[in-house]
Amino acid sequence: MKEEFKGIFSALLTAFGKDGDFCEEAQRDMMRYERTTGIAGFYVGGSTGEAFLLSPEERERLYTVCAEELGDKTGIAHIGALSTREAVRWAKLCESLGYKAVSSVTPFYYKFSTDEMIGYYRAIADAVDVPVLLYHIPVLTGGGYERRLFDELLRDGRVLGVKYTSSDYFTFERLRREYPDKILYNGFDETCLCGLAMGADGAIGSTYNVLGERFVKLYSLVEDGDLKAAARLQHGLNDLIAFLLKAGDVKAAVKYVMKAKNGIDAGICRAPGGDVPEEWKREYEREYAERFAQGN
Repeated sequence: MKEEFKGIFSALLTAFGKDGDFCEEAQRDMMRYERTTGIAGFYVGGSTGEAFLLSPEERERLYTVCAEELGDKTGIAHIGALSTREAVRWAKLCESLGYKAVSSVTPFYYKFSTDEMIGYYRAIADAVDVPVLLYHIPVLTGGGYERRLFDELLRDGRVLGVKYTSSDYFTFERLRREYPDKILYNGFDETCLCGLAMGADGAIGSTYNVLGERFVKLYSLVEDGDLKAAARLQHGLNDLIAFLLKAGDVKAAVKYVMKAKNGIDAGICRAPGGDVPEEWKREYEREYAERFAQGN
C-alpha cells in the first residue's frame, strides 16, 4: 500500500466559473491535464482547493467529480471540518467514491485540547476503512500539533502519516526516524528539497498544479541521489514561487498561470478572495510567461 502514496501530489485547485459557482468542466480539464505531468496523485479539497469556502453541496460535487477523473492516480480527500460529525460525513462519502485515504487539518478557531483533537482523528478512523492522513499546517490553523498528538496518532495503524506543512525540520526529522513506516509528505513547495532530503516519501503542493513536471523531476533527482542537480532545480523553481507569492494569494496566482499557460480557466478565488493584481499580470507577461511555459 505504501508505494501508491509516494511521490508528488497536486494540492488541487477548485475551479469556479464566471458566475462564481463551481465549474465542473474546468475541474475535469485541470485534472486531465495534470494527469499527463507524471504526478502520483491528487490531494482534493484542501487549503488550495478553498474547501472551507464551499457550500456542502459544492463540496460533495467536488469530491464526486474529482473521483471520476482520478484515472490511475492516487486520490487523497481532505475532509477537514470544525465538527467531528461533519468530518466523519465527508470521510464516509469519500471512501465510497474510491479515494485511497482521507485527510484533515486540526479543527481550528476554537482552542480544542490535545485530547479533543486526538478524539477527532480517532472518530474519523473509526468511521472508515481507508487510512487517515494528518495535516499539520500551523500557519493556517493557528497552532501546531503537540508532540503527544503526533505520537498518540502515529502509533495508530489506521493513520497513514502526516502532510507536514511547517519549516520545523528538526521535528520532521525526529518523526521520520521514529516512525519509518509512516508516510511523510513535505508541504511547503519552496522547501520541497529540504523535506525530500530529510526522508519525505513525497510532497503535496499548490504550485504543482502548474509546475508538476518539474517537481516530479526534482523527486526523481533526489531518488537518484543527485542532490546538487536537485538543488539547482529547486533554486530555479523558487524564482517562480517567489513571483507567485508576490501576487498576495498563491491560489489566485496559480489559477492565473493555469489559464495563461494551459488555457484552462479555473476562474478566480472565491470572495473574500479574488483575482491577482493587474500589475502582477503585466509582470507575468513581460518576464515570466516563457519561464513557466519552457522551464527555468
